Amino acid sequence: MEKQNPPVVVVGAGPVGLAAAAHLVERGIEPLVLEAGPSAATAVRDWAHVRLFSPWAEVTDPAAEKLLAPTGWTRPDGTTYPTGRDWAERYLQPLADALGDKVRYGATVTGVARAGRDRIVDSGRDEQPFTVHLETADGGEERITARAVIDASGTWSAPGPMGADGLPALGERRAADRITHRVPDLTDPAVRARYAGRRTAVVGSGASAFTALALLADLAGEEADTHAVWILRRGIGDATYGGGEADQLPARGALGLRAKAAVEAGYASAVTGFRTEAVERDGDRLVLVAEDGRRSVPVDEVIALTGFRPDLSFLSELRLGLDERLQAPTALAPLIDPNVHSCGTVYPHGVKELSHPEQDVYLVGMKSYGRAPTFLALTGYEQVRSIAAALAGDHEAAERVELTLPETGVCGGAGLYEDPDTARNDESGGCCTPPTTLQIGTTVPPTSVPVETPPAPGPHPLTARPVHTHRAMP
Repeated sequence: MEKQNPPVVVVGAGPVGLAAAAHLVERGIEPLVLEAGPSAATAVRDWAHVRLFSPWAEVTDPAAEKLLAPTGWTRPDGTTYPTGRDWAERYLQPLADALGDKVRYGATVTGVARAGRDRIVDSGRDEQPFTVHLETADGGEERITARAVIDASGTWSAPGPMGADGLPALGERRAADRITHRVPDLTDPAVRARYAGRRTAVVGSGASAFTALALLADLAGEEADTHAVWILRRGIGDATYGGGEADQLPARGALGLRAKAAVEAGYASAVTGFRTEAVERDGDRLVLVAEDGRRSVPVDEVIALTGFRPDLSFLSELRLGLDERLQAPTALAPLIDPNVHSCGTVYPHGVKELSHPEQDVYLVGMKSYGRAPTFLALTGYEQVRSIAAALAGDHEAAERVELTLPETGVCGGAGLYEDPDTARNDESGGCCTPPTTLQIGTTVPPTSVPVETPPAPGPHPLTARPVHTHRAMP
C-alpha cells in the first residue's frame, strides 16, 4: 500500500514539521513524520527553560488547532508567554498525539534519494518516488517510499563553532568540557554552580547571547564574583542590542535592553572586534586568542552562541538549489542574507521560493534559512501551508501570502563583517523595502504587549509571531 499510495514524509516532529503534517491532513494528504528523538519537539525540550518572546496566541498553527479541537484541547491564555517546556508539553506533544501513527519516534533519517536514481541520472527521474532511508532506535535499518519530502529537521544539532573562519578555533575541540553551545539553565543547581562566582565568556551577538547575558547578570546580582565577558566580532552601536522599544515584538526588544543593562551595570564587559582564532589553557582557565593577536582575560567557562547551520549530509543524492553562502534555497537567500539584511522582518514566502531543481522536496522551518539567523516560527507555518496547498494542486492558495511579519526597529544591512571600531546604523531602509515580486496578502495588526513587563528570561531562536491569524526560535 505504501508503494501504491506513498505518504509525504516529513523529517522532524518539531513545531514546523508537525504543522506541515496538520496542513497535509487538512488537504487530505497522508503524512508520515519521522522524528529521531523519543518524543515530539526533541530540540525544543533541549531549551525547555527558555521563555519565548511571543505569546501563546502567536505560536500555534491554525491547521494544528483544528486538528486538536476534537481532542478537547484548548489553547492556553493567548497573552501569556510559554517556555520551551510549555510549548512542547502543552501544544506540540498533544499535536503529535492527535496525529497518532502518522508520527514515528526513534527514526533517524540517514538518506533521501529518487528510487533507482542516484544524483547523476536524468532519465525518468521526476516520475520516480523518493526513497527515505532511516535507522531505528534499536539500530535497525528501513527504507520508506515517499511521494514528496518536507525536511523540517532544523539546525539545532549543528551549532556554529567559535572560529571566525567558520571552523573550530584551534584548541576549541580540546576545551569542549568548558564550552557549551546552549543557553544555560541556571535553575538547575548543578548548572548554576558551574557559573556562580566565575567568569564566563559569552560569544555571539544574537537573541541567544542576549538571553545568556541577562541570565548571568541576574546571577551576578546574587552571587559575588560572577561576571560575563561578552565577545563580539563587531563594534557596538545603536543596533547592537536589537530594536529596543521600536521592535514590534516588545519582549524581543526588551531582551536586547536587558543585555544592554547588564553591560552598563558592570555585570558584563564587552570586547569588540574580536574574531576568535584559538582557545588556549591557562591553568584551570581558558584564554581566547583573536586573529589580531589580542588575548582575552582568563575565563572559567565559555558559552558560544554563534548560530547554527543545516545538516545536508543525508540529502546528498538530491539536486538542491542552495545559495553558496547561506545554504538556503536560492530564491529565498536574497531576502534573508545577513550581509545586507539586518531587519527582523523577512518577507512572507512559500512554495515558489522554497522549490529546488529536484521536484517535490522542500527544506522548511529553520533549515530553510541555512545559516541565516533571523527565522520566526510564523514564517515556518506559512511555508508549510503554501507547500501543502501546492502538493494538493491548489496553486492559487500556494501562491497567496497569508502572513505579515513584525519589524525589529533595526534596519540598514549591518552585515556580518564590520569594522571592529564602528557599527553601521544606516537609516536608508533599503533592506526593509518589500520586494516587488512578492504579493503581500491579508494583514492583521500586531498584538500590543507592554514593553515594561517583558517575560524572563527571554526568547529562544524558535519563537514566533503570527499575523495570520513564525520564526523566532533559538
